[in-house]
Amino acid sequence: MSEQSRPPVVTILGHVDHGKTTLLDFIRKSSVASKEHGGITQAIGAYQVEHEGKLITFIDTPGHAAFEKMRSRGAKVADIAVLVVAIDDGIMPQTTEAIKHIQEAKVPMIVVVNKVDLPGIDKKVQLEKIKKQLSDQKVLVEEYGGDVPLVEVSAKSGTGVDDLLETITLVAEVNETRGDPALPAHAVVIEANLDKFKGPIATLLVRNGTLKKGETILLGGVKSKIRGMFDFSGKAIEEALPSMPVEVLGLEEVPEVGRYIGEDASIKEKADVLNLLERLKQDKTKRLNLVVKADKAGSLEAVEAGLQKFNDSGEEHIKIVFSGTGDINDSDIKLGASSSAIVLGFNVEPVVSAKKLAETEQVLVRTYTIIYELLEEIEDVVESMLKVGAIEEVFGTAQIIAEFPYGKNERIAGCKVLDGQITKGPKIKVVRGEEVVGETKLKSLKKVREEVVRVETGDECGMMFDPQVEFAVGDVLQSFRTL
Repeated sequence: MSEQSRPPVVTILGHVDHGKTTLLDFIRKSSVASKEHGGITQAIGAYQVEHEGKLITFIDTPGHAAFEKMRSRGAKVADIAVLVVAIDDGIMPQTTEAIKHIQEAKVPMIVVVNKVDLPGIDKKVQLEKIKKQLSDQKVLVEEYGGDVPLVEVSAKSGTGVDDLLETITLVAEVNETRGDPALPAHAVVIEANLDKFKGPIATLLVRNGTLKKGETILLGGVKSKIRGMFDFSGKAIEEALPSMPVEVLGLEEVPEVGRYIGEDASIKEKADVLNLLERLKQDKTKRLNLVVKADKAGSLEAVEAGLQKFNDSGEEHIKIVFSGTGDINDSDIKLGASSSAIVLGFNVEPVVSAKKLAETEQVLVRTYTIIYELLEEIEDVVESMLKVGAIEEVFGTAQIIAEFPYGKNERIAGCKVLDGQITKGPKIKVVRGEEVVGETKLKSLKKVREEVVRVETGDECGMMFDPQVEFAVGDVLQSFRTL
């Protein structure tokens, strides 16, 4: 199955008391996609609404304590960010912070001016003031020649809400939110807790692929089997398609918010580096952002001077988004998350709360006591960043334990997965000893004669390749991609 249109995932950000929760509540009560299951629960932190026959997924994050710790994550999980601004207050400190997170996440923005029916407000004057404040934050609404829609609403009465839903649908169409249900599920944890009756439970937002009841998933390095799955209205379901939020039961432990299915905590550090480099390779500027902390001003000056040498060629390969003295704190981690930066510490360590926040936000933190070690590691990252195909990410390995003829000219490789997982899609490398004898892709992947999309450690399976490639019993297969 090829890619197809999927519902856009929307998060709502803005300053406290500007009406984010009121707006979400109105949309939920008036436009929910499933009303037949009796009562809508807010427990799973997300829901879907239907507008003119099209679904929209909302992440109900503004009131959650977890989201306060990882505000930038809310924008990065979403396809579209709605920025709520109260007409009487205009741009406030948390509004500015939300704009920064949206811009760093590089997701389309829609500005909603709320409370337009407040008595005693000169709407025309206030709207013009807000548009000017937005332009000061490099947010240009369509009226000012930009591409950011502005919608006027009253979250209390519902005025303008239909216009907002229509605008979300149009923005999603322009940006082509798509997914492939045939792929293995790619999902992120947006809520998680320990229920005294159900045990560990989590709300997963399926970003792509299909998540099925009964399948085994890996969350934070812990394997669990999904024993129950429910949609946002509490209805038991068998599978979840792209953009669908679901509550899952059967987990071995409570996962961290922000974890992805398939992410192994034991290789998290490597994965973070790979993900960082992948983002950098997609960024034409090829620039590495850094937050730098040191024990004293003299040390900080020396580190900054060493880092600036990477820009001697005239191109800005290193950008220090912030530097200062003292231990690495929560603010440093939040800034690292919002600017996709590595946090470097010289003769300092992260405080306890910052360590936990860095794990939640998946911010890479490096500390050093020797300056040349710091510079050498950053040099390695910069060199890898500038080389196309410098790093390979291996998803899984398998060994060929048998071979069988098939048809006139084809062969089936009977394999056992040694570690990780093998899925359709990534390239397959055939390794004999230390020599790579060929590269190919999977034409067919079967487990007990049934076609599957994924096999995991310990599974035995049959593989067919396209194009045909030389292989023999004893060869090792690697599923990989080049960054």
